[in-house]
Amino acid sequence: MSDPRKDATNPADELGPPTPRARIRRVREKLLAWYDAHHRDLPWRRSRDPYAIWISETMLQQTRVETVIPYYRRFLERFPDIGSLATADRDDVYEHWAGLGYYSRARNLHNAAQMMVADFAGNVPSNAEDLQKLPGVGRYTAGAVASIAYGEPEPVVDGNVIRVLTRLLDMRADVTRKPVLERLWHEAGSLARGARPGDINQALMEFGATVCTPKSPRCKRACPLARMCHARAAGTVDELPNKPRKKKPKPVEAVSVWLPRGNRVLAVQRPETGLLANLWEFPGGELERGEEAKAHVERIVRNSVGLEILNPTYAGTVEHIFTHRHLQLHVFRAAGAEGRVGLNGYQAHKWIAPKKFDSLPIASLTQKALELV
Repeated sequence: MSDPRKDATNPADELGPPTPRARIRRVREKLLAWYDAHHRDLPWRRSRDPYAIWISETMLQQTRVETVIPYYRRFLERFPDIGSLATADRDDVYEHWAGLGYYSRARNLHNAAQMMVADFAGNVPSNAEDLQKLPGVGRYTAGAVASIAYGEPEPVVDGNVIRVLTRLLDMRADVTRKPVLERLWHEAGSLARGARPGDINQALMEFGATVCTPKSPRCKRACPLARMCHARAAGTVDELPNKPRKKKPKPVEAVSVWLPRGNRVLAVQRPETGLLANLWEFPGGELERGEEAKAHVERIVRNSVGLEILNPTYAGTVEHIFTHRHLQLHVFRAAGAEGRVGLNGYQAHKWIAPKKFDSLPIASLTQKALELV
């Protein structure tokens, strides 16, 4: 068996010629027949509303279907159309997104809705080019919305599609390289041209999610493409797609303090850009490498909010892995604080009743800290 990790020097040599049209037709026929018989009944598949489809595709970015379903329903109940989303308060949007993670998606949805009102007569654009003008809409989301909502022959390429196509073609090149990825977009584009482009795109994604899975793919009994799959014939299914291992996230430590004053507690809002933008949390900050949390918690709070905290006691540590960071957050409870709030690195603050803290737009990391205290 040849090693798919060894790439040829010339991408054209390793990728070979495009798939013949006759084979494309057979793949389309088999995938659409499989999709008609086996697709999951998901709430966004019952709608032809471009707005609802756009919301679902945004929520499904880097988030499992099972997680998205209840959020999707609640979000559409609160913001049933572009106008209601565009005119909503940003914190209200965050509140209805809370728990889904990747909060930049919620911010982009809000900004995009306002742009649709201003530039597209309050409508979701009907073509991929205009869709990509919207904040947060890239090539994949534009192709999904254009094909599913409007029947445009636009391709989609996500992790599921990459896995299906690389196995179907026995494509052993590194899929993170631009020429390889462009070839996959070309192959997906060939599949999208024809009847039911939205359904063929959903079929590809559904097939990758339920049959052609990363581990233990259901090749023998459930795969309608088994006889056409070059990787199955070559014995390379488990080795594809070929992509380099991700670097380990950088370890980072920080402190966070539950800081009461009377019957209120201090909440601070993160900046408008950057990690966890606009979300609320306990005051705190990062530790320098080698610093002990207990020895530096008072200094960090003084630097970030200008207060002298009283008798901080350790409540526990929570962990969270971001894309490039593995954060250990050391959580403290203070008996109180002296001084006047002066923010450094935060955009706003408020003293609120403790029971109302989790009603703010907060990240799952802050929710974990809240459960400790």
